[in-house]
Amino acid sequence: MKKTCSGLLLATLLSFAVSAAELDRLTIEQQLKAANHTHPTDLRRKDLTDLDLSGLDFKNADLWGSDLRRANFSHADLSGLNLDLTVMSKINLSAANLSRSSIFGVHMGGANLRHANLSGSRFIANLDRADLSQANLSHANWGVDMQNQPMGLMRVSLNNVNLSDANLSHANLNRALLRYANLRGANLQQANLFGVDLSGADLTGADLSGADLSDSLLEDTNFAEANLTGTVFSGVKDKALLKGLSTSKHLESAVFK
Repeated sequence: MKKTCSGLLLATLLSFAVSAAELDRLTIEQQLKAANHTHPTDLRRKDLTDLDLSGLDFKNADLWGSDLRRANFSHADLSGLNLDLTVMSKINLSAANLSRSSIFGVHMGGANLRHANLSGSRFIANLDRADLSQANLSHANWGVDMQNQPMGLMRVSLNNVNLSDANLSHANLNRALLRYANLRGANLQQANLFGVDLSGADLTGADLSGADLSDSLLEDTNFAEANLTGTVFSGVKDKALLKGLSTSKHLESAVFK
């Protein structure tokens, strides 16, 4: 009986080894070249951990639920993909194209998204401590959908994230968590920041013209040298909680109610 069990265990381990060996860069590259929009490469629930997949075009691939831990997708094209329920711990997505992509229910803490194109994307994920410096989040929809909360309030978490010099113009980040976030020099023109927790965040030199920060938590938030042209601070009862207002630009046109 022991010999039979040992044999089964060995066969199982060997099958896993073969399966993992088949998922190398060359195999995936060949599959991607043969794929098209009608017949995408099936990588659903596949183990792609630690692979170097940089620069590849995944537009005609299905990566739903895949394990992408520590994988290198730098400069890869993942635009328009549904990446819901993937595993992305310590993933490298620097300079990757994730425009119009969907990432829901994913932990991306510490991910590298420097210079990534995230325009028009839809994220509800944990990106705490991620590097999004100089990333493009223009028109991104990372806000809470109050009409669709069957499991309670689900929102994007960006605590301690690096968004310095990022483009968040016209982005929807309502009710997002941005505690102690680095937003120095970020473009937040016309951004929806309703109900956002920006406690301790650094917005030095950021452009907040036309942004809506109504009902946001702004204790110890630094607005030094920030552009506040038409910025809405509805619900802020004590300006003294806001740091750096003495050096912010166009404070006179900001809206405090």
